[in-house]
Amino acid sequence: MSEKKTLQYRTDGPQDAPALVLGPALGTTWHMWDRQIPELTRHWRVIRFDLPGHGGAPAHPATSVPELTDRLLATLDVLGVGRFGYAGCSAGGAIGAELALRHPERVASLALVSASARFGTADEYRQRGVIVRTNGLDPIARSAPEHWFTAGFAAAQPAIVEWSVQMVRTTDPGCYIAACEALAAFDARGELGSIGVPTLVLAGSEDRVTSPADARMLVAGIPDARLALVPGTSHLAPVEQPAAVTDLLVRHMSTSWQNDGAQTGGFSITSLGARKSAAHPAPDASPDPAPRPGPAGEIAPPEVSAEAPGARPDPYEPGMKVRREVLGDAHVDRAVEKTDDFTEDFQEFITRYAWGEVWTRPGIDRRTRSVVTLTALVAGGHLDELAFHTRAALRNGLTPAEIREVLLQTAIYCGVPAANSAFKVAGEVIRQETTPPE
Repeated sequence: MSEKKTLQYRTDGPQDAPALVLGPALGTTWHMWDRQIPELTRHWRVIRFDLPGHGGAPAHPATSVPELTDRLLATLDVLGVGRFGYAGCSAGGAIGAELALRHPERVASLALVSASARFGTADEYRQRGVIVRTNGLDPIARSAPEHWFTAGFAAAQPAIVEWSVQMVRTTDPGCYIAACEALAAFDARGELGSIGVPTLVLAGSEDRVTSPADARMLVAGIPDARLALVPGTSHLAPVEQPAAVTDLLVRHMSTSWQNDGAQTGGFSITSLGARKSAAHPAPDASPDPAPRPGPAGEIAPPEVSAEAPGARPDPYEPGMKVRREVLGDAHVDRAVEKTDDFTEDFQEFITRYAWGEVWTRPGIDRRTRSVVTLTALVAGGHLDELAFHTRAALRNGLTPAEIREVLLQTAIYCGVPAANSAFKVAGEVIRQETTPPE
């Protein structure tokens, strides 16, 4: 099988033992789970994997969580693994949620570590991609310890801090940007109730990346879920509190088919299985075997039936999706908030036809569309639109150097005064968007 369709992996433990798969966080490698391995391999065949371009893995970018999930399943198929337990940290947790939602027959038990149903905002992750594309990974690497560890741990463990920095620095930038795109598009908030796998949600009490509130949202939404909060711990809980995390994983994976809980001195587990099962019966325990209709099963009104001859799908929703991806949620939200009776039809016109009919066409990619758009805006002297489309061009993959070349070209064909004004506007946007956070 092509290496583009699989992931770099490592196996430890008895080959005939049940399989436990461990998924990494963005910017890390499978080594983030090193301190769990001695205990976990007493019970399971442990399979760890790297995200594309991480840890020396082949640099074949994947821009969506479903694509990463498909590559993981292809890897497990190569290994002959059918059903398995899964524990994923952060981005690895997103893959775990996708597995439980789309391939529940493969997942026997699930642990979501430092995870969320929605990682920040799409704008935040696309902005991170712009910074990496412009400055490389060094700014992200230097700031990683403060996001991953508590200050006390970082001060006491300088060798681990340096290891974490080097882990990010050795990641392929293109694959890191693609993973940011995957997290920007990931949103499982509306589907948590469909996860039927026994789930442990584990969070550090001091995590500022995926907060305890994010963990509680997961537990509230997943029918058979338990919450474990590890005090004094930040985002990379398996590294900062290896013993606590290991104990929690062993207990959950060993007893995940039972609705019981426990209390220990160093951390707490709250079992919600019995209480929540009454309100949300597990699929195999439901007295009503009839499937519940989901979005794919909704019946369209007769006048807009997709089966009617000559019917065309309304481009509004696809247009809004692309509009948000290109311009950013914050920009679109501001435009929507300002909409009134006078401008409502115009906003719908933009979304439905500019974004839903043209920007969604497959003939050219978004980078090329940004080049065309920048040129047209310079030619027309539309400087306000040039500002937010410069920001969009960065998110669509153009570098500042490429934008500079576009504007130089416009000086020849659109006029020097027009290009001069464009350079001022675009330069300020580029400075704002590509300056790494302090």
